[in-house]
Amino acid sequence: MGQTGKVKTFVLDTNVLLHSSASIECFKDNDVVIPMAVIEELDKFKKNSDELGRNARRVIRYLDRLREEFPGCAGDPERGLPLHAISANTTGRLFVLSAGAVDNGTPNEADKVFDNDLLLDSPDNRILRVACFLRNLGRQVIFISKDINLRLKADALGLPVMDFERQKVKDYDRYTGFAEYTVPGQLLDEAYQKHELPGKKFPEVMTNGFVRLTSAADERKRILLRKRNTGILTPLANRVEKVWNLVPRNKEQRMALDLLLDPEVKLVTLVGGAGTGKTLLALAAALQLTMHDELYEKILVSRPIIPLGNDIGFLPGSKESKLSSWMQPIFDNLEFLLGGESERKPKSSSRFSTESLMNSRKLELEALTYIRGRSIPRQFIIIDEAQNLTPHEVKTIISRCGDDSKMVLTGDPAQIDNPYLDASGNGLSYSVDRLKGESVYGHVTLRKSERSDLAALAAKKL
Repeated sequence: MGQTGKVKTFVLDTNVLLHSSASIECFKDNDVVIPMAVIEELDKFKKNSDELGRNARRVIRYLDRLREEFPGCAGDPERGLPLHAISANTTGRLFVLSAGAVDNGTPNEADKVFDNDLLLDSPDNRILRVACFLRNLGRQVIFISKDINLRLKADALGLPVMDFERQKVKDYDRYTGFAEYTVPGQLLDEAYQKHELPGKKFPEVMTNGFVRLTSAADERKRILLRKRNTGILTPLANRVEKVWNLVPRNKEQRMALDLLLDPEVKLVTLVGGAGTGKTLLALAAALQLTMHDELYEKILVSRPIIPLGNDIGFLPGSKESKLSSWMQPIFDNLEFLLGGESERKPKSSSRFSTESLMNSRKLELEALTYIRGRSIPRQFIIIDEAQNLTPHEVKTIISRCGDDSKMVLTGDPAQIDNPYLDASGNGLSYSVDRLKGESVYGHVTLRKSERSDLAALAAKKL
């Protein structure tokens, strides 16, 4: 397995393949090595019914297809499997190797570490040993893992390390859906008089993006506009001033409601910290459009169960009772909306209203595990805590949406519970980056916590 030109050798950890089954095809003209310990770990996941299990099975099928076409090449350090057989854009080779297959018998410093500190009964350590042996043979080895601890161990062994960067967003928080400009007073007068402005005056504002214009002559004169599909900037609809007992408390909440109440905008993403009102706004709009305007037949609410995709069958009762502990934040917001902020109805009264919605099938709770394969028509769909989903999982969920349905993804990329995702690599951030500017999509970043003074203080100081 000698070095050829500038060809790199990428050694993949198990979590990379579980994160994306297509990761094998992402290294173009370079070589890819899957250590034998990775195959063993994939075998443990192949029976799972979640996304990890599906990715494990896809990778195993890739390998089996190549094995049948090129028998005896996978474990040969000199030959390998040609990756162009599964992807025309990839010209490198794929190897499935154990440490023994590439050990040339020459003692080195890495051997002492493995003998003394890194026990080989750990699959992670066996993966690292393969990478070290390949490096000692003169290969330009780069170790790829989404496991931070394993990257630290690899770095300590002198191995170049990287996270799997595909589907990561460099500036995940740059697009907020909002821009602000100071303009001549006559332009503001024109906007007030005509209730619109040509979008070409602000070409950097994307479709369904918002812009606040402030008069240069008098900063108290302002107007908030949204860029429509026609390219025209128009003021926000009057209906956003109060929606189902909810009055927006800041401009971001008004912008969010403008998108949420527009049936032409099929997908909305709301990003913000704790207490900014993401879920509350989505539920208020859902109640308005479903119960009052009757544009949708029901409200479907789901959120990732962490660990994501685990079966909920170990809990007693029906599906709804199993999900109730995970959905308590949804119930809290519904109680607030159905009880009314000013009326302060007893908890039992508002809780009964929530139960009535569920009994009438106007509100449905669903585990993300069971959304795959469904087609969801005429529903207002809310996916809460979407920052805990992978880009592929978000793609799977959005593709369930029928032509007459609307979907809202809410979340905070700064609060991720999935151990293999981060602020720039999760499905919510990825969706914002890839979909911005599309005619059926809108996004708002909510900045200010409105839950309470204490919640706002905690979000700012802690």
